[in-house]
Amino acid sequence: MRTRVLLFAALREAAGTRELQLELPAGASVQRLKDEVAAAHPVLARLLVNAAVALNEEYVPGDRSIHDGDTVALIPPVSGGQHDL
Repeated sequence: MRTRVLLFAALREAAGTRELQLELPAGASVQRLKDEVAAAHPVLARLLVNAAVALNEEYVPGDRSIHDGDTVALIPPVSGGQHDL
C-alpha cells in the first residue's frame, strides 16, 4: 500500500524534505513504518526512536495499523524556550 509520510522539525531538516512516499504491506503497523523509514533513511534513525506519530491527524501508538492512502506525520520531541533563573 502507498503511504504518505510527513516529516516535521529536525526530521525534515535531516532528510532534506518534508514528505516521503512509502510502500508498505497491507495492515502494516506504525512501528513497521518507522522501521522502514529508518532503514531507507539511516540519518533519521536516532530521531525516530522517540518521535510521536500522528495517523490522519490523530496521535497513535506504535501498534496501530496503517491503511492504504493514510497520511502519517512523524514528529520528533521538541525542546526549547527560555527558563528564567
